[in-house]
Parts: sequence; structure tokens; C-alpha cells
Amino acid sequence: MADKIHALEENSTWTIQSLPPKKKLIGCKWVFKIKQRADGIVELYKARLVAKGFTQVEGVDFHETFAPLAKLVTVHYLLTIAIAKQWEMHQLDVNNVFLHGDLDEEVYRSLPPDFCSAHPN
Repeated sequence: MADKIHALEENSTWTIQSLPPKKKLIGCKWVFKIKQRADGIVELYKARLVAKGFTQVEGVDFHETFAPLAKLVTVHYLLTIAIAKQWEMHQLDVNNVFLHGDLDEEVYRSLPPDFCSAHPN
């Protein structure tokens, strides 16, 4: 969790401030996952910090959503081409992903649970 907090700070993802009057706060929570190998041995403990977007109302709190993802059929298609052309392939595990874009809205989110204990200050 400390690594995730550090990455958020390094990427200037947020600024800590008081909630202005008449602004709504979006909560967040940690989601944990245990990644295991095929033989059942634990390979990795993963943690993600996610917004509690389910508390928002479409048309009031937001107007559109965007979630970049690749369809499985697209991945199969690209792998088929790579195999046919005998391209060299490599696997990459991404530790942290940040979508950099400009927001026209102000977004206020609560601090992560246990932020004080995970943060040195």
C-alpha cells in the first residue's frame, strides 16, 4: 500500500486540502488480491486504491465515463499476427498505471483508508 501511495504522490495525482462548501466527497477503498501460480503457491500480494464511484449519480455527479480496455478478440487477433509473422513477444507486468488527461471538473476524493499510517508525515 505504501508503494501505491508513493506512486500517487510522485505523479502529482492529488493535492491534500479541506473540502470546500457545497462540494461532494467521493470515497475510496483498498481492494486486495492474492496472485497465485498454477501450483497454488502465492506469487504476489496486490493492492489497488479505487474510488467508490457507485455513490455518484449520472447526470448529477458525472455526464460520461471512459474505461480504456482491449477486447479479448483484439488480443487474439494481434497474437495471431505476431505468430504468423514470427515476431518476438515479451510479457510486461505494469505496476502502476496513470491516465494523464485534463479534467474540466473539480473532483474531491477522501484520503485512502489508513493514509496516516502508510504515510511518513
